[in-house]
This record gives sequence, C-alpha cells and structure tokens, in this order.
Amino acid sequence: MTAIFEKLLANPEKTMTSIIQRVATGPHMSKSISYDEARAGMRLVLEELVDPIQSAVFLIGLRVKRETSDENKGILQGIRDNTKIIVADVDEIVDVADPYNGYGRSLPSSPFLPVLLAQAGVPAVSHGIETVGPKFGVTHNQILQAAGISVELTVEEVGKQISNPEIGWAYIDQRNFCRRLYSLAEFRKKIVKRAAISTAEVLTGPVRGVKKTHLLTGYVHNEYPPIYTMLARHSGFNSALLLRGTEGGVTPSLRKRGEFIRYSEDSEDTVVKADPSEIGIEQVNRLVPIPPELQPKKDREFGPDENNAAIAKLAAKEGLAALEGKNSPTRDALLYSASLTLWHLDRYNSLSDAALVVKKILSSGKALERFRKAAGSKNG
Repeated sequence: MTAIFEKLLANPEKTMTSIIQRVATGPHMSKSISYDEARAGMRLVLEELVDPIQSAVFLIGLRVKRETSDENKGILQGIRDNTKIIVADVDEIVDVADPYNGYGRSLPSSPFLPVLLAQAGVPAVSHGIETVGPKFGVTHNQILQAAGISVELTVEEVGKQISNPEIGWAYIDQRNFCRRLYSLAEFRKKIVKRAAISTAEVLTGPVRGVKKTHLLTGYVHNEYPPIYTMLARHSGFNSALLLRGTEGGVTPSLRKRGEFIRYSEDSEDTVVKADPSEIGIEQVNRLVPIPPELQPKKDREFGPDENNAAIAKLAAKEGLAALEGKNSPTRDALLYSASLTLWHLDRYNSLSDAALVVKKILSSGKALERFRKAAGSKNG
C-alpha cells in the first residue's frame, strides 16, 4: 500500500466527505477521483467505516458521473482486498462469470458449463449469490441447489473439489469468498440502480490456477468490453473471452452470427466472429425460452419474482437432461458456449473441431456422471 492510500483509510469521514464533494456535484460539475481514492472509498463501504447514506451517495455519484478506468479499477481492488482468493492444484482454470443478478427472460444453461468444460479437460469454476438487484433473476446458486449441488462450500473446499481430477469443477458463493460484499445485498436493493459493484464483483477471481486463469464472461452493451478487459487484466486474468450473450451472460444468441471480444496473454483486444449454424445449431429463438406460465410478472414489486424457484427447478431439469445427451435448446446453448471457450483456449484449431469434441461428450453422458460425483461429495 502507498502512503497516500494508508492516509485515506486512516481518515474515513474526511476521505468520504472529500470524495462525495467531487463525484456527486451534478452532471456538469462532478470530478473524477484517483485509483487510490476509489479503492479507499470501496474499502470504507465494505468495512462499514462510513455512514450507509454516504456509501450510497458515493456509489450512485460515481454511476451518474460515469466511472473512469481508474475508478473502476479502484472499486475492483477494494473488493479484492476483502476477497479470499486461493490457488487450486490445477495448471489452468476457467472462471465462468455470469451476472450475479441472474436471468429474468431466459432459461439459464450456464450453471452446467463448468462441469462440461471439466469433462473436456479444462477445470472450471463459477460463482455468484442467491439473489441480488437490480434484476433479482434466477442465478447459478438457485439452479445448482435445485440440481442437488451444495452452494455452501468454503473456498478451501472448492479448491479441493476442483483439484480432484474426477470432479474438476465447482461453484463458490460470494457469502464464502467475500462476506462483506455479500452483506451489502439489502443495501444494494435500497439504492435500486446498478452501481459499479455489479461490474466489478464478477471479476474478483476467487479461485486461480497454478499457471493460468482465464475469464469467460458476457456483455450486452458495446461500452462494456473495454471496461471488462481492462478490469480482467487488472485482476490478473491471463486471457479473457467476452461473449455478447443473452441477458449479458455467457450464452450467445442461438440464431444469429455474433461478434465477441478476446485477449490472450499480452495481446491487444481482438474481435472474433462466430455463427451457431457453423456447428449445426439451428434454433428459432436466440435464447432458451421460459414457458409462458412461468414468465416473471411485469407489475411485481421490486425484488425476486415468485416464479424464480419454479424456473430454477426447470433450468436444473433441462441442464441435467442436456448433460445426459438429450437434444434441446439448453444442450445447444451449452454446446455453443463450451465450443467457443475451448477454441479460445487454443485447445482446438477451429470452432467446428471444438464442437465435435463437445458433442461427443454430451452424447456420452459422462458430463452427467461427473456432475453427480460433485453432488455426492462435499469436499471432493
């Protein structure tokens, strides 16, 4: 830590007052703050060293002003300062970083992506929280619980499970790797709007590989890829693949050609294109639809929808069926995301070559066997 940063932490009230005076002065008068100040501000929020009202003004002020690169990096680092990070006993690992606020318009397949990647020889981890705003959608936590997976593993237990060659994948909840951020769920609901936390929290990387850690995440809006790749580099990811996914997740449209962003090691960000039809995917819908009777209510109160539990159960059922070899939109979604990931990691020369391997894995049912081993073992 620098002397300047230590001084900022040592004077919580003075530091936060100074920050708010600059970032929350209106659309034309607000000023940016430094990396150290953003990091300190996030630390003060997480460690409850300032009033909650000040915490809210700090986060909303940054959002209204629009965060700079230094501010985004500072927010991320402040979170990482409070994150428990371990290195699993595997050379490489893929970090599947879906939006923590879940899915509200489609049936997620991505909770089953880590086990599919593990069966393809690439250890993988996903992470999240049971529910959080502003979307309060269906999450990895909810779906994996419905499928019989423990979501209460400690970081150490997750490391053991991933290091077990018979399992090689895991889910870890924010409750267990960044308790202080997890504790802000109700606070985040009260501030309503999406804050910089939502961007940064998926990039903490609580589980790392011995040699390399790769990020797989999604986006919708064009302004986010350079933010995500900048933060991924700051967080220490050796490579990143950003998929323009449905609802900002890691599943691209199943019916049209898409553009994606990637970097590897020291390379610049590059744009790559892919078409699901190249690997035999022909779907009418761009995503896996939720049955009409389970569609979230448009006039519901701000918070989770009453159908979330039923949607999670259906997503679990469809995900397990896909791992068993059943042809379905969920199977195609897993095929597409997994093939793109394996191609990005240079495991295969083309998307088509990667897809051939993934199809064989799905047809064999071996990914389901691997999934069940995780379900039956707490510590791997």
